[in-house]
Amino acid sequence: MIRIMKEFFLLETRGTAYCFRVTEQGFLQHLYYGRRLDLSGGWEALVPQVRHFPGNGAGLEGVCLEDMALEVSSPGLGDLRESMVTVRGPDGDTLTDFRFEGAEVLEEKPELEGLPSAYDEAGVCRTLRVSLLEKRGGLRLELLYTTFDRCDVITRSARLVNLGEKPVEVLRLLSSQVDFPEQKYLFTSFNGAWAREFEAVRTECGPGTIVGGSRTGCSSNRANPFVMLESRGTDEVHGECYGFHLLYSGDHFECACGNAYGKLRFLHGIQPEGFSWRLEPGESFYAPEAAMTCGWGAAEMSGNLHGFIREHVVRGWWKRRVRPVLVNSWESFYFRFTQKDLLRLARQGKELGAELFVLDDGWFGRRDNDRRSLGDWDITDRRKLPEGLGGLAKRVRALGIGFGLWVEPEMVSEDSELYRAHPDWALRVPGRSPARGRNQLVLDFSRQEVRDHIYAALKRVLSSADVSYVKWDMNRSLTDVASFCLEADRQGELFHRYVLGVYELQERLLADFPGLLLENCCSGGGRFDPGMLYYSPQIWTSDNTDAVDRLRIQEGTALIYPLSSMGAHVAACPSHTNGRVTPFATRGLVSLPGCFGYELDLTKLTEEELAMIPGQLENYRKYGPVFHGGDYYRLASYGENGEYDALMSVSKDKRTAVLDYVHVMSRQRRRSVLLPLRGLDEETLYRSSETGEVRSGAGWMYGGMVMPCMTGDSTGKLIVLEAV
Repeated sequence: MIRIMKEFFLLETRGTAYCFRVTEQGFLQHLYYGRRLDLSGGWEALVPQVRHFPGNGAGLEGVCLEDMALEVSSPGLGDLRESMVTVRGPDGDTLTDFRFEGAEVLEEKPELEGLPSAYDEAGVCRTLRVSLLEKRGGLRLELLYTTFDRCDVITRSARLVNLGEKPVEVLRLLSSQVDFPEQKYLFTSFNGAWAREFEAVRTECGPGTIVGGSRTGCSSNRANPFVMLESRGTDEVHGECYGFHLLYSGDHFECACGNAYGKLRFLHGIQPEGFSWRLEPGESFYAPEAAMTCGWGAAEMSGNLHGFIREHVVRGWWKRRVRPVLVNSWESFYFRFTQKDLLRLARQGKELGAELFVLDDGWFGRRDNDRRSLGDWDITDRRKLPEGLGGLAKRVRALGIGFGLWVEPEMVSEDSELYRAHPDWALRVPGRSPARGRNQLVLDFSRQEVRDHIYAALKRVLSSADVSYVKWDMNRSLTDVASFCLEADRQGELFHRYVLGVYELQERLLADFPGLLLENCCSGGGRFDPGMLYYSPQIWTSDNTDAVDRLRIQEGTALIYPLSSMGAHVAACPSHTNGRVTPFATRGLVSLPGCFGYELDLTKLTEEELAMIPGQLENYRKYGPVFHGGDYYRLASYGENGEYDALMSVSKDKRTAVLDYVHVMSRQRRRSVLLPLRGLDEETLYRSSETGEVRSGAGWMYGGMVMPCMTGDSTGKLIVLEAV
């Protein structure tokens, strides 16, 4: 619900409220964000006293902006904190003074030009559009707020319009700004690197600025575009927990800026370092959409985001469907395979119950290693596939199993027909030797002719082989970021134009192949973000397929993203990442909650391991809907206790609960573990599949479930509670 009461604005969801007002001077003053309020006595009590301080502060019409909580900020008026908007005008200065112009409630949520944005199928969401005019004229800033009531999420975006007669240079237009009255929070970001994604890093807020973000050209395994502000002592069920997300797949920026008067500003949006955008007269620039939620405890915050992403970000035919079980060829063969090898693996997968066979890297050009042939998608390697890609796909489908394909459309090898024909299509600085990450260069996706060429090749390939699944990879950061087709003073637009190009290509792909299952991958979790989930309902979580490491990685991922978005496969052992040996059954338990599959040579498994696969697939098909569509709870973290890990999902009707327990590290003094369960209906009776014991939901939650002592490392159990 959105209400406008003259100069006061109230945005409400099921459990939260967001309030701001227009001051006498025309500034937007932020008043409150948190749990729902009773405003029957009037909203005026929310307005704090803001004084003008003497000394070396800057005063403006009797207002101290340095001490005021604001909805939008810009430099040059006395607000000394980080700014949301910075524009260099025709005269070269960056002073902008935006004042309130008007506001309206829109019945339909507007789309953001060229960008992914949350949508509303039911038509119940409303959007508040607030317009501000730069005092000297020439610029209009529009702030967009949309409420998603059921999941307690509010989205924000901004649009800047050049109303003047001369171009201006946008140096910063962030998506969201929230000013808090206190600095009592921890700034929690999710950082890491290749093969160790989603590690929570907590920094105490106070005077000064905490800055996070990505400068890799993609949203990055190094820093996810999600941040929590949590009060000290927050756990799963206690404490204020704010979650801030960005629907964007490029370089991002988030900061918590504490000032001298005890206030804290959170900002979120496109990374301003290296960014600029020339805005011609009459043109608009849209900031990506940001999402925010407020929960009591981390579990409530996670639940809000999971529901938001599942219902308002993920689209298409696969939105509410459990994904097919796949067999991927990569860890079986890498680049070295024959058609006979692939068919043998596909046949074994079908016999065991898999639904999809995926041919990974190595099928095109002369791709015997990672130094050649990227970009030559029209050239099938006939040495490996004598009947061509279409011939292989036909044979695979004849087995009764679907056919999927790996591609890396954004990259090019210097040893390729494409690069020899169009060397200027790669990003590189003229006169300098480029950095060759993974022995490849990055194509300039800001250029329409590059996107058109790559898309035409992909369309021919997918059509010729009747491909039902695509794994879209991206295996290096962007360096040498310079385009041969952009003017010198517009090179700062390249990072953002590149991301817009990726979005355009994936949108075209889904339009031409509406039933296609698209899985994004960026060397694992390097581009795991809501922007990508708008196009692909699942993302490859990490190239690290070791089951023990995956417990930590998937826990961090699931704090933010629904289990239905996480690609998780039973992989080869010893692990190709770290050499660890983990039992086959445990690898299955760890992978089960995500989008399940196998990343190994099934023909080399033992009879004992092969015998486990039908049970694993039965569990996935039976309980996948609970994991993917139910409510998720973290019960125990191996990353915290160093011994065991437990999660559970409860169906929306609370009739079925699935507990996934892994005892990682055996101790000299073995002991049982008591797990207090969560999310059950207190009065409903549930029977345990492990012991047959029947207890009420209250009994299981408050009395807990005893997990017996286990011998050996990396053992586990799947326990189901069914209502009786």
